[in-house]
Amino acid sequence: MKSTAIFLFLVFMTASLTSTLAVSADKTEAPKPPIAKVVPKDVTVHGDTRIDNYFWLRDKQNPEVAAYLNAENSYADAVMNGTAALQESLYKELLGHIKQTDVQVPYREGGYWYYSRTEEGKQYPIYCRKAGSLEAPEQITVDVNELAKGEKFMAVGAMHVSDDAHLLAYSTDNTGFRQYKLHVKDLRTGALVEDVAEKVGSAAWAADNKTLFYTVEDSAKRHYRLYRHVLGSGKSDDLIYEEKDERFNVGVQRTRSRKYILLEIGSHTTSEMRFLPADRPAGEFQLINPRRQEHEYYVDDHGDQFLIRTNDKGRNFRLVTAPISDPGEKNWKELVPHRPAVMLSNIDVFQDFYVRVERENALPHLTIVDFKTGATHRIDFPEPVYSAFPNNNREYDTKLYRYSYQSMVTPNSVFDYDVEKRTSKLLKQVEVPGYDPAKYKSERLWATARDGTRIPISIVYREDFQTNGAHPMFLTGYGSYGISIPVTFNSNMLPLLDRGFAYAVAHIRGGGDMGKSWHDAGKMFHKKNTFSDFIDSAEYLVANKYTSKESLVVQGGSAGGLLMGAVTNMRPDLFRIVIAKVPFVDVVNTMLDASLPLTVGEYEEWGNPNKPDEYKYIRSYSPYDNLEKKAYPTILVKTSFNDSQVMYHEPAKYVARLRTLKTDSNPLVLKTNMAAGHGGASGRYDYLKEIAFDYAFVLSQMGMEKPAAVQAGK
Repeated sequence: MKSTAIFLFLVFMTASLTSTLAVSADKTEAPKPPIAKVVPKDVTVHGDTRIDNYFWLRDKQNPEVAAYLNAENSYADAVMNGTAALQESLYKELLGHIKQTDVQVPYREGGYWYYSRTEEGKQYPIYCRKAGSLEAPEQITVDVNELAKGEKFMAVGAMHVSDDAHLLAYSTDNTGFRQYKLHVKDLRTGALVEDVAEKVGSAAWAADNKTLFYTVEDSAKRHYRLYRHVLGSGKSDDLIYEEKDERFNVGVQRTRSRKYILLEIGSHTTSEMRFLPADRPAGEFQLINPRRQEHEYYVDDHGDQFLIRTNDKGRNFRLVTAPISDPGEKNWKELVPHRPAVMLSNIDVFQDFYVRVERENALPHLTIVDFKTGATHRIDFPEPVYSAFPNNNREYDTKLYRYSYQSMVTPNSVFDYDVEKRTSKLLKQVEVPGYDPAKYKSERLWATARDGTRIPISIVYREDFQTNGAHPMFLTGYGSYGISIPVTFNSNMLPLLDRGFAYAVAHIRGGGDMGKSWHDAGKMFHKKNTFSDFIDSAEYLVANKYTSKESLVVQGGSAGGLLMGAVTNMRPDLFRIVIAKVPFVDVVNTMLDASLPLTVGEYEEWGNPNKPDEYKYIRSYSPYDNLEKKAYPTILVKTSFNDSQVMYHEPAKYVARLRTLKTDSNPLVLKTNMAAGHGGASGRYDYLKEIAFDYAFVLSQMGMEKPAAVQAGK
């Protein structure tokens, strides 16, 4: 009875909230948006009083919240009324550029070849392996389609095979809240052996094929504990480590040599590492070097030494060695010095060589180093603007290094690089049906920010594109956490490119595209550089006639959604359409609530508003708190009800408040996926339908509903 009552209440609330959505018989009358109820809440901090009328939307269990979100969804559907055919056409275009039945490049690990494949009509990948050779019979290890039966969402997190290849540890999330359950499957029988734990993050096998280490999260989704589980023991799992400092998360992993299990403890600015021989799982983890504020270091092993990437002598990291028997800082010996112009992002260590993953001049590089001779060389790449990433390299004793290469015009390509012959062998390039790379061009542009800093911009367009200001543009950016936005191929952009759009990425400060100094220049008290860099990049593109203000569409997600909210407040006249996905827009309120996921750990990225000066700075740009009574561009805001990274209530509150302030008649649409998380729909077909919705919104608002062939003048 109780559930029935709640259901009827939801129906009633949805009906009452959506009553304003009804369109009269006069087809010209625009749909009217729902109006969220006002419940004033006094939020006074450091003498600054803010009245938050929509704080109530944080109560996820309140049926009125879901009713309001459903009303907004109904309004979104009303705005999109008449675009069903366009959405279906776009979906077919997107789908037409994907090889639906496909196989990923197999990689070797422990006597098996592992790979994943997809089948036409199925939403999720199928994970498989073959023993000894690729001609052997296929064994399915995990079919995510089977796991997803009866579920609205399904994601697989960790996947690790025991040393004897008999057991698979894997984790699943069936809500989108990124709350994973750890399972162990016997690959010999296909039977599920044990469900090990809930709320699991990382996991690693010991060498005995029965001991499994894993981390778990607390109520704020901080991974704070490491446990040891022994299969079949019947004993409670041993708590090995608990991190008390709320800024720090813990993670566990196995080194490529398989000799050691590493416990990584890190905040946004500081790290600490501990290690345990994998063949002694009952032993104690040993500390490598005690944590020191602002000191980050990361390790891998080679022989009797650790290779340690450390920022102790400079923000872009250097590489040192240390004996495993006594790896403390006093015994560190420099192998590669700190270089102000080169970011040492990572290292991959093998028996005879190691690879430095580096960034220089906003481009990635892979540098091979021979352990015996010290000889060093970089892998050559054919295009001036590209991305290159380490791929699946599970074997320690090898002469081959696998990497992925792509650009805005070259689809993702997997290569094996022979470190002795210095040659790359193409194993597979993603097949993109209906795509001819000769019809598209990409380049690297440099905008000048208002303080004189040069901002790299990556751009792609059709070969018939002209810099005459007449073309529409889709511009995106991120600019947070030191994350570099890679220059990648995206077949999902083809429907827009084929309609005359250019697609561009502004590599703004706050990201890591130009090294750690680039990150430092766009965080904490320098965060506003991120926003002004994006605005200056957009103005550069308009001034140089790559587009016009009237044709500029901008998009960002998560912290990039914060970017969208901030720049829209600052320069609403500069953009025709703004798409903000899972946007972090209620910065002050979220950062004041230590119970929310990520909050305390991110004091070192955004600042701690419990401190007056940091509060004042965050308050000055927080999008929700800086909305004003003025004209805004057309805005589409997207979120998910089960998002654990940026809670649904941030975009919901943002839209509710903006509706009361905007003086224009441009559409403001909130679309909520009620059964997904931070990344949206989990199924690949459902995900494409979400993109088709976004594109249909853009094209219909810009009066560009015609087929691509017509608009491109084919």
